Amino acid sequence: MIRSAARLWAVPVVVAVWEAATRALRHPYFPPPSAIALRGRELWINQTALDDLSSSLGRLLAGWALAGLAGVAAGVALGRSPLLARFLDPAVQFCRALPPPALLPVFLALFSTGTSMQVATIACGIVWPVLINTADGARNVARLHLDTAQVFRLPARQRLLRVVLPSAAPKILAGLRLSLSLALILMVIAEFFATDGVGFRLRAAQRSFDLPGVWAAITVLGVLGFLLNQVFLILERRLPAHYGTSE
Repeated sequence: MIRSAARLWAVPVVVAVWEAATRALRHPYFPPPSAIALRGRELWINQTALDDLSSSLGRLLAGWALAGLAGVAAGVALGRSPLLARFLDPAVQFCRALPPPALLPVFLALFSTGTSMQVATIACGIVWPVLINTADGARNVARLHLDTAQVFRLPARQRLLRVVLPSAAPKILAGLRLSLSLALILMVIAEFFATDGVGFRLRAAQRSFDLPGVWAAITVLGVLGFLLNQVFLILERRLPAHYGTSE
């Protein structure tokens, strides 16, 4: 965490260059950071904005958790069963190739514009990195580990918990980390059809031609994404050593 903070020395330099460049350019679509900061203070330093942030974060984490559970379960099944993988791989490859925003009309028809639609959009759009990484990790468990488990006559549940999942953990964590970044993108897209949340505020600012407000919302999203990634890395490092690391 300290090293990550030390790397932030470039941020003031970038902001200063950005401020000077935008003031010299005077382009209406690129306001200076000072104007963005003032507008961001008006829009985001209040109770309503905090409620919107908590709503967005709740949807994001709910969708991410659902995708993680489904992706790990399906990935282990596909990775450990060559027959199942052979039959389902075409369907998996087809579904993962579908752009998640293209499924929005389907989810709108099924769930209307409520939280269920937004969580479903996030979960169905980000499950594939978790599933595919998990399947790859479960498929490539070291043969020596499996033979050892067989010698000790471990039951299937113990083999899963003590051999397969620890061996596949680096791949699983990599998929979860990637899906977390994708979840932020899909959260914004899904909230274009909501009545609250960061995506709703971004869309409202865009519709009212509030360009500093648009950039302020984008800045909030960037900070949120950075913090989520840092929290994930901290939690990852606290895992037991035999679960490895995704880095």
